[in-house]
Amino acid sequence: MPGKQKECFPRNSTPPGQSPLFWVENKDRYLRQLLIGDIEAETGRDLLVYFTDCDRSHAQIDQTDDIYLSELLGDRRSNKVDLLIETNGGITDATEKVCAVLQNAKIDLRVIVPRRAKSNGTVIAFCGSSIVMGNDSELGPIDPNIVLNGTPIPCDFIVKAAGQFNDPLVVQFAQSAIKQTRKLAKQLLGAGMLKGTAERDLDQLLNKLATRDQYHSHGSVIDVTEAAALGLKIEHLTPDTPLWQRIWLLRSMYSFDCRQRGYSKLFEARRISSPVVVTA
Repeated sequence: MPGKQKECFPRNSTPPGQSPLFWVENKDRYLRQLLIGDIEAETGRDLLVYFTDCDRSHAQIDQTDDIYLSELLGDRRSNKVDLLIETNGGITDATEKVCAVLQNAKIDLRVIVPRRAKSNGTVIAFCGSSIVMGNDSELGPIDPNIVLNGTPIPCDFIVKAAGQFNDPLVVQFAQSAIKQTRKLAKQLLGAGMLKGTAERDLDQLLNKLATRDQYHSHGSVIDVTEAAALGLKIEHLTPDTPLWQRIWLLRSMYSFDCRQRGYSKLFEARRISSPVVVTA
C-alpha cells in the first residue's frame, strides 16, 4: 500500500533540495505529484496517469506507449493500482500491447476516466476490474475504422456493403479489423470486470459497442449512466465527492500544463514523469 508521502516544499517552510532554478522549471510536475500522493493516501492505491491532450493534439495510442507504461508499473509500491486515462483512442495493435502490459503485471487494476477514454481507450478501460466515472466522463464505441482515399470509413459499413466494393481485400481487411477488436475486448471483459458472464451476453454487448447498430457515430457518448446500463462495472463519483474533486483538479492540471508546455502526452506517477511531444 502506498505510504504517507513526506511533506515537502511548498507544504513546509524548508526550501526544496533542488536548486531554485531547477525546482521552478519543474514545479508543475512537483505540484501534480503532490496531488497524486494525496489521492493515493485517500484510496490506498498507487495512481498511474496516462494523459493525452485530446483537445490540442492529434496524439493517439501508439507503439511507444507500452514503454512508458511499463516504467510506471515498475515503480509501483503495491499491487493495487489505479490508472487515470484520457485519450481519443488509437492503433489497435498498440492497444493490444498496452493491454498485455497491464494484464501481465498481475495487479488489482481500476481505471479512472475523468473526462474521456474513447474508441481503443475504452478497450484499455476494459482491463480494469471496474471503471471510475463522473458526470463529465465518457467512454465510446469500439468499432474500428480504416482509411480509404484519406477518409476514415467504419469497418462495419464496409462489411455490410461488401457487394459494392470492387476490391475484396478491403472487405477482408475490414473483417479482420472487426475480429481483432472484438476478440481483444471480449478477452479483457471475460477475464476482468465481466468474468463469469455468459458468452452470449458478452457477444450481445460487443454487438452494441463494435458495430453501428446501437451507436451510429464513432464519437457517440457513453456516459456514466449508459455505461452502467450496458452492464459494465462502474463506480460513479458525484461532483461533491472529495475524491472526485481531487481527480478533476489533477486532470485540469494536466490539461493546462500540456497546453502551456506543448506536451502531447504525459505518463506520470509519484516519482516518474515522462512528457511526450508528437509533432506529426
